[in-house]
Amino acid sequence: MNKLASKIIKNKARIAISMLVLLVFLGHAAGEFRIPLVERLENITYDVRVRMNVSSKKDDSVVVIDIDEKSLTAEGRWPWSRDKVARLVYEIFETYNASLLGFDVVFAEPDESSGLSVLEKLAETQFKTIPSFSNRLAELRSTLDYDEVFAQTISQYPVVLGLHFNVEEHESDAEQIGELPEPVMKIGVLESSSELLLEANAFSSNLPKFNRASLGAGHFSQQPDIDGVVRRQPALISVGENVYPSLALEIVRNALGGGEIAPVFESSSEGAYRSLEWLDVGGVARIPVDHFARVVVPYRGLQGSFDYVSATDILQGTASKEKLENKIVLVGTTAPGLFDMRTTPVSEVFPGVEVHANLVAGMLKGLTLRRPEFVRGYEIILLTVSGLIMIAAGTFFSPFHVSIFGILMIGNTLSLAYLGWSEGLILPVASGLFMIVAMFTLHMSYGYFVETRGKKLLTGLFGQYVPPELVQEMSASPESYDLNAESKELTVLFSDVRGFTSISEVLSPRDLADLMNDYLTPMTAVIHHAKGTIDKYMGDAIMAFWGAPISDEEHARHGLSAAVKMLEELKKVNSNFKARGWPIIEIGIGVHSGLMNVGNMGSEFRMAYTVLGDNVNLGSRVEGLTKVYGVDLVCTQSTADLVPEFFYREIDKVRVKGKETPVTLFEPFYPNQRQLTEDQEWELRVNAIALSHYRERRWEKATELFLELKRKSEKPARYEIFLDRISFYVNNPPTDSWDGVFDHLTK
Repeated sequence: MNKLASKIIKNKARIAISMLVLLVFLGHAAGEFRIPLVERLENITYDVRVRMNVSSKKDDSVVVIDIDEKSLTAEGRWPWSRDKVARLVYEIFETYNASLLGFDVVFAEPDESSGLSVLEKLAETQFKTIPSFSNRLAELRSTLDYDEVFAQTISQYPVVLGLHFNVEEHESDAEQIGELPEPVMKIGVLESSSELLLEANAFSSNLPKFNRASLGAGHFSQQPDIDGVVRRQPALISVGENVYPSLALEIVRNALGGGEIAPVFESSSEGAYRSLEWLDVGGVARIPVDHFARVVVPYRGLQGSFDYVSATDILQGTASKEKLENKIVLVGTTAPGLFDMRTTPVSEVFPGVEVHANLVAGMLKGLTLRRPEFVRGYEIILLTVSGLIMIAAGTFFSPFHVSIFGILMIGNTLSLAYLGWSEGLILPVASGLFMIVAMFTLHMSYGYFVETRGKKLLTGLFGQYVPPELVQEMSASPESYDLNAESKELTVLFSDVRGFTSISEVLSPRDLADLMNDYLTPMTAVIHHAKGTIDKYMGDAIMAFWGAPISDEEHARHGLSAAVKMLEELKKVNSNFKARGWPIIEIGIGVHSGLMNVGNMGSEFRMAYTVLGDNVNLGSRVEGLTKVYGVDLVCTQSTADLVPEFFYREIDKVRVKGKETPVTLFEPFYPNQRQLTEDQEWELRVNAIALSHYRERRWEKATELFLELKRKSEKPARYEIFLDRISFYVNNPPTDSWDGVFDHLTK
């Protein structure tokens, strides 16, 4: 509990700043204020999700009749005469048997292309006195009145017209062209959402006769986000007290039987407010909307996710009849000159008519995504949990663990967003990701700019005592380390270059210094990598230990592994030396584990963090015996017992100078050898039997086996020493008290 409190006190500034960051993001999520960058990032993450879920298959429920470049070339520039548009409608239904037609265009102005108005003026003036002219004009009026022809045509078929609202005009500048159709509802029905509904003053609608002749009309006005991308469309727009549907919504309404559109609200748990969540269409379908009555455009894929048919092919009768049969048809344009292109999440250039096609198909199939009001609560909970976890991670754990927690929180945010998407929910991503990254950056920056100062102070204080490679780890929690002397189970390693005097005689001082640097650097790196502490360099010798000041329960394994790795690294060093014309070097390494005194030791003039004791001396003696037995690496029984995963060849039982207790010496085999070769198994087995014969004074059998081992071994010197001893003992038998232990009086 004391450690917990000390951590909190130590990191109080960091915690305070992190809590401030969390509160800022919570304020954004609660709607108290908006963070533009977060909103921009949210849009980007939404676009990524849309693109990740696009389909390569076409949707055949809606077909686009395209007033494309081909049509403009064949039929003339737009707008076409109303009789031609009427013929297009006729062909769509009579020849191609479409089920419903929607126009992504407005017919706001009378069509005078037939010249009827000129003829009527002539009949009233110059040809007033010519009855035949007036009679003939009366006969032709029905065919020359193209607006009436169009009105009569659409009255015979299920046609939905389009209209355009301008929500950016000021009331004083509002231009109202044409006549608005009957509204789908009054604004009062929307309750509190009426204040949030997009309101228009200016509009461009169809001629009254067209409104009366059609099934209805809907607006095709888009409301891009601040970055210009169309992600949502207003399902409803108000003009005064009247509310009008979008083109897609009106098409869907009529496709489902022409029932009424009614708002559906979700009440808060306390009933304090009612949020608009759905639009009920004739009791048949529900369209999810936000509180602003906007519907998310369910983009199916890239441009061309629906079938396109050129308008001129319909007029010429060359289009495939199967494509339009019983399909909902939208008339629009992809011609660049008609300026009906939009920027969408799936493409920077996307036909406006296909936006409506996506909306119609998505509404009918129930594929429209929703972001209900409860998502705000979800976002607040997500930010709170993620924020508190990141604060706790930064307070109580290392930077590495902060990174892990950060990755986990990011993964959690993305996973929940993915699951929500699969259920038709748009869950916020950017706020959570941004906050997690912000807190991670804060913790890392705090560690660098604030804690670095403390670490530098610690380094200045302990650097002369504690090896620098350990200062960083110790500085993370300096209270956990005690530099006072103590008795502790450790592993010590000694290594020495053989024949160093001879090497120094053939090299210049500069080359000798370079050689030692090139040798000691990789050896030191190996020890550091194995979590060891360099005690000191003694000329060409290295002394290192494991288990302090940082506790290490696997000190023996780390020490022995480092010794093996040093021999491997020596091969690379010698290869470099040979290429430079330097003599290659050989080393001997001794490793021993036992109880040692460790701590800050020295005088008032100089202190050092080091190890002392009989077991340290024994480690030094063991290293000296590597040359005697002709091996590179020797460890003691105490070390071998702690590292059972190694293979060992028993070398000898000895008494070293100054020690009465015998020590069993072993040569370790590399730990990456999962399995011994047949030769290695044979050598270990025969070596053990030979040593047994030797210690039981069966000189002939021991001699026979050691000779065989010498003959087959790559390093025969290790067995010659026993043959020499046996030869001596045959002529000078040991006393009855001889225990098979050899006394090394000089080591």
